[in-house]
Amino acid sequence: MRNCIAALVVCCLPLFCAAQPKPAISSDSVKSALAQLDPYIRSSLAKTKVPGAAVAVIYNDQVVFLRGYGVRKIGEAAEVDADTVFELASVSKPLASTVLASLVGQGKISWDGHIADLEPGFQLSSAGTTREVTIRDFLSHRSGLATESGDMLEGLGYSRPQILQRMRYLPLPGEFRKTYAYSNFGYTTAAIAAATRIGKPWETIAEEQLYAPLGMTSTSSRFSDYENRANKAALHIFLNGHPVNRFVRDADAEAPAGGASSSARDLAEWVRLQLDGGKWNGKQLIDANALAETHKAQVCRVAADPAKPNECPGGQYYGLGWNVGKDAEGHAQFSHSGAFFLGAATSVYIVPEEHIGVLALTNSTPVGLPESICLTFLDFLHYGKQQHDYLALVGHAMDQMMAESQNASADYTTLPLPASPTAAKPLTAYVGTYTNEYFGTLEVTLQNNRLILRLPPRGAYYELSHWDADTFTYYFAAEDTGLARRGAKFSPDKNQVLIENLASEHNSVFTRTQ
Repeated sequence: MRNCIAALVVCCLPLFCAAQPKPAISSDSVKSALAQLDPYIRSSLAKTKVPGAAVAVIYNDQVVFLRGYGVRKIGEAAEVDADTVFELASVSKPLASTVLASLVGQGKISWDGHIADLEPGFQLSSAGTTREVTIRDFLSHRSGLATESGDMLEGLGYSRPQILQRMRYLPLPGEFRKTYAYSNFGYTTAAIAAATRIGKPWETIAEEQLYAPLGMTSTSSRFSDYENRANKAALHIFLNGHPVNRFVRDADAEAPAGGASSSARDLAEWVRLQLDGGKWNGKQLIDANALAETHKAQVCRVAADPAKPNECPGGQYYGLGWNVGKDAEGHAQFSHSGAFFLGAATSVYIVPEEHIGVLALTNSTPVGLPESICLTFLDFLHYGKQQHDYLALVGHAMDQMMAESQNASADYTTLPLPASPTAAKPLTAYVGTYTNEYFGTLEVTLQNNRLILRLPPRGAYYELSHWDADTFTYYFAAEDTGLARRGAKFSPDKNQVLIENLASEHNSVFTRTQ
């Protein structure tokens, strides 16, 4: 599931905002909405038990609301404030497209620059797509790659160059430039290709092109910078209904798509830039046309009705790093959310025609809180009261997606033991080195009469326990499923082993080498 799922959940949220026409906003309506916002945030934190949050509201080029709530880490006294740094997950994407817009405006790259011309050795499984795919195609998730392509390699511990190189082995189930499928490493491919053309690391380019000019001193695309901040929000999951700090999430491999970190204060300045067409404090920092291109619809996010193939249901589009839709008055509304199921959730909404923007950062596994804060504020602003229980709506969608992810491959922890398991073959029948072109090489060895599985790329150690016949199990921890008992199904006669929990991304049959 990883950091992309929150963006998938909020695809439908603009529809919730379109319940009825609303009056134009004013300074008075903003003041009234802000008066309701603070108690709503406090009550929602208490209800959800999310440890902390930071929220900013921007109106008419002014930051009119900037506050922190709760604590940075459960069990510690340090409070969240406007400068507390959160991992942004997929809110990194509109930040990255802003960086790329600055390069487009300077004439250093083009939205329609071919990746193959920018990145030596770039290749996908289709020669035609390899030749034609552009920065625009990857930023709008319309390359044909499947959802979450490459995420499993990141979970195993592969580096960014290794993951991008192995993308060539993945099938392209989508229709090029017509099918939307959210891919963190497709998005990363575009940004890294641009960085290759510039001749600098992506992290340096982001700093020079956006963070430093905007005075975003707490913002970075390097995990080490987040980790070294004194004022940072820790990640939290929920165990037995209570928040627990258990994990660390290093997203450097997908930095442009999910690896940025920032504070509410810094992001408020970026939202000001977005709302003012690339201007900041009266200076045109980013070309207005280049920035506006990121807000244009590029692909429909949902499958079209076969009877109406040229219509996009609900007007739900994706631009270049933004969800693109309209509010009840027909104003363009842009949004994005991010989530690490290890313990972070973020969201941002902007309505340029109304000169309004709102963002929320939280430090727990996603329960719908940042989206609810943003959308409820917009309701307060336009209608004077909340129109929907967004916390329940988004939280339910999150729960469903987490359940679906956890059920994507068999969890033997929840399965009954075989009543009369078939005996395994002599353990030596399973020993060997097995390879898969996409996932790499694994080893199965015999130690103290137990089979040991070592997964690529780091040779991570797992003890195999017999389940039934040629099936063994082991405990594997992943971001989207937590700790679960997974299966390894051997076929000694074929010299193969199927690693079940890897199969969601690619054929995960490994063949024994001679």
